[in-house]
Amino acid sequence: MRKLPGKAFLFPVMAVALLTVGCASVSDVEKAQATANSALSTAQQAGQAAQQAQQAAATAQQTADQARSEVSALSQKVDALAAMHAARGPRD
Repeated sequence: MRKLPGKAFLFPVMAVALLTVGCASVSDVEKAQATANSALSTAQQAGQAAQQAQQAAATAQQTADQARSEVSALSQKVDALAAMHAARGPRD
């Protein structure tokens, strides 16, 4: 009968040990939450930076489109001047 109390005592001790190993401490949970909060903040900042970059790219595209339009208009003027010059013929 002496072995029965030993086994009866050993089983609960091992069960408690196994349960304790699987649990996180309050400090571990707080560190994990702080890390998650930091990651969320960083992700939000990255999202804002990406949005600003997208706006800057859209502005740059508008500027490029306007410049392209102005170059085309100037090219047409040069072509018109060249045609007028050619129509006058050579100068004496």
